[in-house]
Amino acid sequence: MALTRFLIRRILSGILVLWIVSLAAFLLFFLRPRDTVARELGGKTATAPILALITKTLGLSQPIYVQYWQYLYRLVHGNLGYSYVDGEAVKTILAQDLPRTASLVVGGALLWLIVGLSVGILSAVRARSFFDRFATFGVLTGISMPTFVLGQLLLLAIFLPLNEHGFTWITDSYQGLSQGVVPWLGYYLLPWITLATVQAAIYTRLSRGSLVDTLGEDYIRTARAKGLTERRVIYRHGLRAALTPVVSQLGIDIGGFLGGVVVTEQVFNMGGIGQDSVAAISQGNLPVILGFVLIAALFVVVANIIVDMVYAVLDPRVRIS
Repeated sequence: MALTRFLIRRILSGILVLWIVSLAAFLLFFLRPRDTVARELGGKTATAPILALITKTLGLSQPIYVQYWQYLYRLVHGNLGYSYVDGEAVKTILAQDLPRTASLVVGGALLWLIVGLSVGILSAVRARSFFDRFATFGVLTGISMPTFVLGQLLLLAIFLPLNEHGFTWITDSYQGLSQGVVPWLGYYLLPWITLATVQAAIYTRLSRGSLVDTLGEDYIRTARAKGLTERRVIYRHGLRAALTPVVSQLGIDIGGFLGGVVVTEQVFNMGGIGQDSVAAISQGNLPVILGFVLIAALFVVVANIIVDMVYAVLDPRVRIS
């Protein structure tokens, strides 16, 4: 019951956050003269008939509270708006972009978790050893490497030489899973490495520091005094508590990245949410900007609700907080 109540509180707070974001986004863009709003909704190239259609369709001549009610009604029914620049519904654009961004984020997250946690745990277990010092050097290098520089280096050092020698399975043109697993892996391999390098360095330091602190706790010394093996002490008693800050960070990262991995998508020309968000800003494509803002907020809220559930399982004290 405690876990159920905890989950209900988190879901209700998440709904409240989404409502606040929707209200803030609406007021930011719509609390202005209707002609200004219509021009921004229609984009920089909107003609007079399009502006008149926007004003009529969205009821921009109505009082602001009526406009917001209609706006909220459309959102609840899954209508994120219509892009007059692209000639498509925003949810159609999102449906094209989301698989690319989600594949990048999920694959990158698996890679940075495997590398970051493995190196971090080994560094904590072998603190102040040569491996620990070497890992620290690698972490500093990874954190200091700008994503756009690393992406360009991978293209120059791996993609171009392999393609020149006939290894065309690593490609720079989008390949979905419907076209086969190997082409899909070949397309995402370098973006995954680019995204995971900096994050793996962060998770290495986070997991190492957390586990080192945990291994100094009284209950760990008690477990050792009872004669438990060091492996059992570390992996059964220490690691579970040490993972809680890692899980929290993971929720923040995945939720934020699903809203658009701007630099990585730009470097590899992936056409995901991040790259199209930048294009929408440059075009003045307000419906796409609004839709992507709301979806990004949804990803962050859902990711953090999932993290809160995992956190409550790892640390039961959280359920009554």
